[in-house]
Amino acid sequence: MPGGSRPVIQPVILCGGAGTRLWPLSRPERPKPFLPLVGEGTLFEQALGRVADTSRFAAPLVVAGEAHADFIASQAHCHRLIVEPVARNTAPAIALAAQSVTPDTFLLVCPSDHHIADEAAFLAGVDKAATLAREGWLVCFGVEPDRPETGYGYIERGAAEGAGHRIARFVEKPDEAAARVYLASGDFAWNAGIFVFRAGDFLEELARHRPEMAGHVAAAMERGQQQGAGFYPDAEAFAAITAESIDYAVMENTARGAVVSAAMGWSDIGNWDALMAAQDEDAQGNVAAAKHDLVDCTNVMVRSDGPRVSVLGLDDVVVVVDGDEVLVTRRTSAQKVATLKGARGE
Repeated sequence: MPGGSRPVIQPVILCGGAGTRLWPLSRPERPKPFLPLVGEGTLFEQALGRVADTSRFAAPLVVAGEAHADFIASQAHCHRLIVEPVARNTAPAIALAAQSVTPDTFLLVCPSDHHIADEAAFLAGVDKAATLAREGWLVCFGVEPDRPETGYGYIERGAAEGAGHRIARFVEKPDEAAARVYLASGDFAWNAGIFVFRAGDFLEELARHRPEMAGHVAAAMERGQQQGAGFYPDAEAFAAITAESIDYAVMENTARGAVVSAAMGWSDIGNWDALMAAQDEDAQGNVAAAKHDLVDCTNVMVRSDGPRVSVLGLDDVVVVVDGDEVLVTRRTSAQKVATLKGARGE
């Protein structure tokens, strides 16, 4: 869709989640999207930066809870804000955004806490997705897997469709054996949680597959009020919604689902192992963002806000020091950090 045929797209940045698997750095008072974890700026600032070209994108529309409003105000400049009364997962959050624009508006829905290393590849993916969205498809981004990852959802590609493929099926986080089969087949992509579609097309499919949710969202927006810098949907109507992701509510049910592949250096930075993989390593595979002394170590990550960290003779370990909290974990156990008492706020 080159030149003047490219539509101006409305970015929708979703801010949510507790980020407990990046404890102790990510905490309720200091959420993951608003931390400088990889490269320059916070993950939220980087998400805004990817859609900063005003010839391609409208001013971002941010959907977030009240707890994130101050972070957004301090890190975002030109933007609109919808404040969720309560957290109800991604399908209702996206529906709020879709209800706030005209039905023919193209939406680019992005999480606020993912890392994308190759911005040019991301933008090329947006262009490919938009060509399908113009034809009425609800398009998600797929990332070509390079390992049998068990922490991501997968999308099986079906028949070719324009610049992408029809979606054959979604698969939730698999065990390692299944992930190896998916990787070897070449028919599966990781689900990046990024979407492009017309607002009206999404709302139409939501009403078809989740009519009660669609009705509650419409009522919440109709009864909502602008308060200062944010629009506040009606709390009673929105609280009546059953929480559900866009994948479960719409994408797994619609006959209009498509996927485009984007080799954009994507990571959801979902835990310490993922954060380590997204950073540059030294010759021994170590990553250190602190005063450190690593001796006979390989694949070790160190992050500290002050104290020197010294590690001897260990492999595949993460050490994090933040204030009065210290985390030591094997990389293979990084998914379990959220089960710790500190991460749960106990």
